[in-house]
Amino acid sequence: MEAEAAKYIGAGLACTALLGAGIGIGNIFGQYLSAALRNPAAAASQRTNLLLGFALTEATGLFGLLIALLILFG
Repeated sequence: MEAEAAKYIGAGLACTALLGAGIGIGNIFGQYLSAALRNPAAAASQRTNLLLGFALTEATGLFGLLIALLILFG
């Protein structure tokens, strides 16, 4: 019984990576929008960096979710 409770606690802690990913994605897009409004001419050249940052941040969240699922069902 205690082992099952520990599994749920561990999976919940692993899901905190999703919280960090959400904050990171919001920060990335917010800063991009702020910079694009200040200098619209440079916005197009930074779009690749925006998408790369988004992909890496989202991958971090997905890895956390994968770990949580492995703890629960592995």
